[in-house]
Amino acid sequence: MIRTIFRPALVLLVLLSAVTGLLYPAAVTGAAQALFPWQAQGSLVERGGRTVGSALIGQPFSDPGHFWGRPSATAPQPYNASASGGSNQGPLNPALTDAVTARVQALRAADPGNSRPVPADLVTASASGLDPHITPAAAMYQAPRVARVRGLPEATVQALVQQHTEAPLWGLLGEPRVNVLALNLALDTGSARPAQP
Repeated sequence: MIRTIFRPALVLLVLLSAVTGLLYPAAVTGAAQALFPWQAQGSLVERGGRTVGSALIGQPFSDPGHFWGRPSATAPQPYNASASGGSNQGPLNPALTDAVTARVQALRAADPGNSRPVPADLVTASASGLDPHITPAAAMYQAPRVARVRGLPEATVQALVQQHTEAPLWGLLGEPRVNVLALNLALDTGSARPAQP
């Protein structure tokens, strides 16, 4: 009797383990590699033969001549993909209030002449802590600082922001957004140049 119960259970365990643990993951990985190879490999961005980042994971830019992304709540380092997650701090948490206040002060110190309201996405982390995008308003807020540091006309930097503003998916899903890595790479590769006299 025990043999008649355990043998089918053991056979079913081995069979389902093979299907769900080997065959299905191999099929999904193979299909992803065939249909979406760039995304399946991590959406890695390369310049000059070396990987400079991923289009799907934010990076910590702190140089005033670059656009800054959303803060990251991951630990032990920012934008740590293996520790994705938010801070889980509610709006009444004093630690969140202190962090937002410090971030606003850092933005104000980096661009003292900018008196416009600071966009929320520049001072609050996303739920994943990995968001590579900011809103067009957050990019435009930083445009005067980036233009001043790089010696570019502000209109040139604003035009570059507009060129790198992505529309909602199929015109319906999501909000307009700017990929910070793509925008900074465009600045660094000379897509925006200072006006010639």
